Amino acid sequence: MSADLRQNYLELCVALSQPVNPFIEEMLLQACQKQDQLSHEIKINIAGNNRLVPVQRITDEDALVLSFVLRSNMSIIGLDLRYNRLTDKGAEYIGRLLQEAPALRYLNLMCNDIGGKGAKFLASALHRNESLKYLKMTGNKIGNIGGMHIASMLQINLSLEELDLGDCDLEETTDHIAYMLRRNSFLRELHLSKHGMTDYGVKCLYDALQENATLQYLDLSCNRITRDGVKWLAKLLEQNTALEILDLTSNRMEDDGAVYLSEAIAAYNNTLKALAVVSNNITGKGLVALANSLNANTVLSYIYIWGNKFDEATCVAFSELLNIGRLKPSDTDVRPYVVDGRVYLAELFHGLRKHYYWTPSYGEVDSFDCNSSLAIRASTA
Repeated sequence: MSADLRQNYLELCVALSQPVNPFIEEMLLQACQKQDQLSHEIKINIAGNNRLVPVQRITDEDALVLSFVLRSNMSIIGLDLRYNRLTDKGAEYIGRLLQEAPALRYLNLMCNDIGGKGAKFLASALHRNESLKYLKMTGNKIGNIGGMHIASMLQINLSLEELDLGDCDLEETTDHIAYMLRRNSFLRELHLSKHGMTDYGVKCLYDALQENATLQYLDLSCNRITRDGVKWLAKLLEQNTALEILDLTSNRMEDDGAVYLSEAIAAYNNTLKALAVVSNNITGKGLVALANSLNANTVLSYIYIWGNKFDEATCVAFSELLNIGRLKPSDTDVRPYVVDGRVYLAELFHGLRKHYYWTPSYGEVDSFDCNSSLAIRASTA
């Protein structure tokens, strides 16, 4: 099988008068060598940030050849093309592939150069696609027009479960995404990082998610959400929706927002499993409230708080949670230590998805400590 896929690529390069990309040739060979012997499934990783082999980042012309190589192949279930040089034209070729790759379930286009027109091609292809479950568009500047095409597609598509639109220059599409969430009953994971989202956008999401019974992972990191927006999220948690993971990293909820969340977690919620409030300008008042809420809630197991303003009460509160076993050391991003009789907290490299944008030079990481969202999602799959 490995020889067939590689040979097919070489022959198509000749037929289409395209130069052979040695990186593609090598990764096709490696993918087939790792093929699952029982299911015969193949995942192809042609990520441009690969540190283990010499990389020649793929272009639109390479995408054209790949679209012919992989079409109608029932073994290909995953395609990773992140950190390459694909533009709207390359997205058009990938869109054609989506219409002719009946087994493809995972597509990663993170951090390419795809714009609004490319998003339109992909959205159009996904109107009729029934196999793709995971789509990552992070870092492609598709803009508001591209975002609206994606949102419209999600009102029709019945297969997509995980979608990442983080850092896509979407500023005015929250209304459209909220409207989609009311109608879509298949999406399980949604990343809306770096949207410039304000409290108004959170209110739109709150209105929509009251009617959504499937979304389990909501990422609102790196936005402009303050305590008022967090208040709406706290109200959502009080209703015990399907939400299991909430990422509010790098916003500005401050103490009031943390208190809103802690009250909902302590008194009402029994579905949330992981919460990230890293770098939210929270001081001791809000952090102690969150720590106390964990004593009343037995479901929330992962909490990440680094980057806020720790006082002694905060350090003692989280130290006690760890000492009594309410928090596992692997399930938070702080570790207590004592100097001259006083408790302090040190940072641990733990989080919901520390390796989301990059892979260490030594390869994939097996531990879930740095990527706990993967463990949570796997346990509920």
